[in-house]
Amino acid sequence: MNIGIVGLGLIGGSYAKALKKFGYKIYGIDINQKSLDYALEHDIIDFGDTNPLNILSKLDVVFLCLYPDDTIRFVHKYINKFKRGAIISDVVGIKRQIIDAFDIYKHDDVEFVFTHPIAGRETSGVKHSDETIFHGANFVITPTKYNTEEAINVITILAKQMGFASVTQLPDVAHDNIIAFTSQLTHAIALSLVNSDDEKYDTSLFIGDSYKDLTRIAQINDELWSELFLKNSYYLLKHIEKFEKELDTLKTALKNKDRDSLRQLMQTATKKRSKIK
Repeated sequence: MNIGIVGLGLIGGSYAKALKKFGYKIYGIDINQKSLDYALEHDIIDFGDTNPLNILSKLDVVFLCLYPDDTIRFVHKYINKFKRGAIISDVVGIKRQIIDAFDIYKHDDVEFVFTHPIAGRETSGVKHSDETIFHGANFVITPTKYNTEEAINVITILAKQMGFASVTQLPDVAHDNIIAFTSQLTHAIALSLVNSDDEKYDTSLFIGDSYKDLTRIAQINDELWSELFLKNSYYLLKHIEKFEKELDTLKTALKNKDRDSLRQLMQTATKKRSKIK
């Protein structure tokens, strides 16, 4: 099987490293020749090219490891250049808008399987790619009514080969709702916490693991995450509002010196968190 990786960044490079071990021929496509050279020199890919036209017609499966808008632009530009019967998959962290953008191609000779690998790091670029970021991580497929069982199975198998512990199927709207809570809201909280620091003191001298753990994701790729926030703003805003209500409840308990209410809030959170593996 010939597998193409469009965009040899952190995720694309990690996909390539993970899948190459299974004997697939890995083709890399990237606008940055240096990224391709690095991937070839380190045996991450078998072939590489900056021009998609030289590769796309050979590929059985294509992973578009690009930002949301770049994913849409790439498909619009090259839709007629993919191999007939090819499976095209994405890695975008929001799904409804991506699926809508490709609805016009539902009867084409290719099949889209929309996915979200829930994995990553604060670093970027193929030099930082590492297949172990997928080990034990979650992988979500958002099927459409146009998907075949065969194509879903192919992507499921590839995801498991890459090391994902859980491969889940979920409707796209449900995906965008829950990801707004588990991923985008957590990033919003980390950003707000760090930005609320008035830097009156040398913060680094007074922090422990709690601050480090909470703020790790504040070191963020602003180009990517600003796109994700805006494209999923409907759900993200709803979850921010819910979070604000919970914070207000805690503030009220503090103002009233209500220890019982504070303990109840803590006990409820402890119980909910203990249910998560």
